[in-house]
Amino acid sequence: MDTPKPSVEREQTDDSLREERDKTDRAIAEGRDLVQESADEVLRHAREEADAVLEEARRKADQLLKESAGTLSADAAVAMERDFEDAAVRADRETADQTLELERVETARILARLLPVERAETDYRLHAERVQSDGALANRDDFLGLVAHDLRDLVGGIAICSAAIARICADTEQAAPIGAEVARIQRQAVRANRLIGDLVDVASIDAGRLAIVKVPGDVQTVLAEAADEFRPSAAVKGIDLSVEGDGGALPAEFDHARLFQVMGNLVVNAIKFSPRHGRIILRAEHVGDDVRCSVVDMGPGIPGDQLESIFERFVQVDRNDRRGLGLGLFIARHIIEGHAGRIWAESTPDEGTRVLFTIPYALPASSS
Repeated sequence: MDTPKPSVEREQTDDSLREERDKTDRAIAEGRDLVQESADEVLRHAREEADAVLEEARRKADQLLKESAGTLSADAAVAMERDFEDAAVRADRETADQTLELERVETARILARLLPVERAETDYRLHAERVQSDGALANRDDFLGLVAHDLRDLVGGIAICSAAIARICADTEQAAPIGAEVARIQRQAVRANRLIGDLVDVASIDAGRLAIVKVPGDVQTVLAEAADEFRPSAAVKGIDLSVEGDGGALPAEFDHARLFQVMGNLVVNAIKFSPRHGRIILRAEHVGDDVRCSVVDMGPGIPGDQLESIFERFVQVDRNDRRGLGLGLFIARHIIEGHAGRIWAESTPDEGTRVLFTIPYALPASSS
């Protein structure tokens, strides 16, 4: 059994957290450097201003001494006093520089000690929340599995009972209207069963346990079965549903039921959005190392900015559309990714949409 990587969203969250922490580290370093540079610049500017004021005061004092014809001994005394003052200023400045550097080292040491502690606390709380969340999800999945099993039994019972009613009333005058109502009940039962399956699949995807069992097969058979299965539904709207291509075998290793589920989701969407008397084309072909399948419709198309988001859960192209939960393409994407393939959409407004997916091509055993 192959399963996709568990907790893809969680890995994305961890990557985002690491990126944010790296950004924070860079911002702290850049901010610290900027603050230090600004402080140094302010200090240099203040010292230059002080030196300029002192120099001007000395110049004026020298001028006064010259005007008063000061003696040589007086000049020498002034020079000695100035040397003493300069030495004192230099000593004060060195002390201030040492104090500032010690403060910077202490600040850096405190940050280096506190930041890992804060992050370790964050990681611990995150881990605890994840453990609790995992437990809640496991309980939810178990509960959902039990409920889904019971609901499927109930829905199946409804379908069986409705068929029995149709048989009992087959020879009565009300056979036709009763048969129509029975058919309606059975269609609703099929839709309910499909919805239950989608919800179970989403829970399995979240838990990283979407079951995919790949065996050798021919992809063309899946397209043919999908066309046969959904052609009556398309015919109700007068839509022509056909399979195109050369019809040659396309060998690959895949989960037949899961690949049929993907094709079914794509075809159902195409029928839903196609106009009456439109056309839907299914195609499969060998392209490079892959088998590429596509479903083309003649619907209104999908805006370019939504071509990626339609594969997210609960996303509907038309937000007012209530004909589903928007899970089909989300599930299809995970099934195809579980086959080491990819799925995407191409669309032209007012002309239609083409949804494509690929899975690895596998040479027949006799050719390998």
